[in-house]
Amino acid sequence: MISRSALCLRACVWTLAALTATAVAAGAQTPTLGDVAKKEAERRKAQQPAAKVYTNKDLPASAQKPATPAPSDAQGTIVDPVAAATEQKPDPAKEEKPEEKKEEKDEAWWKGRITQAREELRRNEIFADALQTRINSLSRDYVNRDNPAQRAKIGQDRADALNEMARVKADIDRGKKQIAEIEEEARKLNVPPGWLR
Repeated sequence: MISRSALCLRACVWTLAALTATAVAAGAQTPTLGDVAKKEAERRKAQQPAAKVYTNKDLPASAQKPATPAPSDAQGTIVDPVAAATEQKPDPAKEEKPEEKKEEKDEAWWKGRITQAREELRRNEIFADALQTRINSLSRDYVNRDNPAQRAKIGQDRADALNEMARVKADIDRGKKQIAEIEEEARKLNVPPGWLR
């Protein structure tokens, strides 16, 4: 006859084996961080190479020479040679402020802007997919647990994941709206459609 302690030991071993099998099966179904990283690396390899990068070597020789220092007075204040010659002080109201300078919106600027918005949206969508997988896994674990302490911990983790999912979905909606706004702004400014591809 089998003793009660041996029976308990067998039950514990079978329970542990069942839990291990369940954990392994659940872990095999969710993509790991390594899998996501490999997928991202493959995507980057498939992307077209970036446009030409300009360096100082690409500039004309006249632009590579260091600028001559501006003349200064006895106190070391830089003097405008034209204003000094005509004895007029420059009018600060007429000077162009750096903030007022218009940014040149060429093809590279539009492509960079739309690409950045699309990349952010893509990252948020991938994150939402990963969160959904985690939520599904936690929901399954919650239902299969009998221990109240473990269920409480899993329930809290699931609630946190659901809150994060709501935030990510809001970011996705904001990203889609931003892309639509960029496309609408480009349409109003008669930007060629090819610049936004």
